[in-house]
Amino acid sequence: MPVAPELLDRFRADLFTLRPQLKAGADKLGIALSGGGDSLALLLLAKGALPGRVEAATVDHQLREGSAEEAELASRYCAQIDVPHRILKVKVPGGNLQSQARAARYRVLAAWCEERGLSGLATAHQLDDQAETFFMRLNRGSGLGGLASIRALSNVPETSISLVRPLLAWKREELARIVKTSGWEAIQDPSNSNTDFDRVRMRENLARCDWIDLDALGRSAQHLAAADAIIRDLIHREFSDHVNFDGEEARYSIQQNGAAASLIQGGVIRSIFGLFGLQVNQRVGSGLAANLSRELKTNIGGLQAEVRNRGGETVWTFRRENTRRTS
Repeated sequence: MPVAPELLDRFRADLFTLRPQLKAGADKLGIALSGGGDSLALLLLAKGALPGRVEAATVDHQLREGSAEEAELASRYCAQIDVPHRILKVKVPGGNLQSQARAARYRVLAAWCEERGLSGLATAHQLDDQAETFFMRLNRGSGLGGLASIRALSNVPETSISLVRPLLAWKREELARIVKTSGWEAIQDPSNSNTDFDRVRMRENLARCDWIDLDALGRSAQHLAAADAIIRDLIHREFSDHVNFDGEEARYSIQQNGAAASLIQGGVIRSIFGLFGLQVNQRVGSGLAANLSRELKTNIGGLQAEVRNRGGETVWTFRRENTRRTS
């Protein structure tokens, strides 16, 4: 069931732009295969682009009846095209079901990649997913990093394993045609029609918006990701050059950053919280920077922050809050 040569050429260009080391050599790529239409198309494209250098794994979350049979079907599809396949069973703890399932899925996929010596993991996120994510985050008031949406290249959470998404310029309908041409039938996950989930509601709303140019939106997300990377680099340099930490107190020598001050300083403050093993989001970091710019002593997120002047130099200092007495 070969894929059309022009589609393979397009896929190779997308994949090798993200992972040029796959163009030559013997590196193997892991495929996260759910059995849905997008991931089946990814499997077929990757098999054609990297013959003999692809392996796949299906995560069975064991959350609904029939999930084991669906994983076995994915395994049979892989056998038909001679791609090694593994079924990975996980137990998903309570709480936010989608978030917990995602964490469990990436955890076992990362372990599988390490065991098999795979150079990276590919997932089938595509252009429609990108649009849904963009508008969901826009609706939540996300900043630049959030609006960059799904990144084409990152790492599997909490690991150094490369996570690549080569289909972010491909539309869902294009991928469905590839699967249909192969003669395979994609697994239909009932959660994809459950309007209790924000993504499903957004998907239904976007389906009624014929004025949205998905290709243009995808390019905008790429531009936002590039801008976010530049700002992260500026924050990293500011942190490295102007923050000192002695294990108890962090001292941030303030520089004049013009209009970008709150954004850059907020990012540096987030990194300072990390020195203490604490986390805050960009909104909190930028808010704290604004308070300190007005010389307001602030206790937030477990740290006490205040302004000191040393020899004409403005220094923001951070230390853990004093333990409060309860009696």
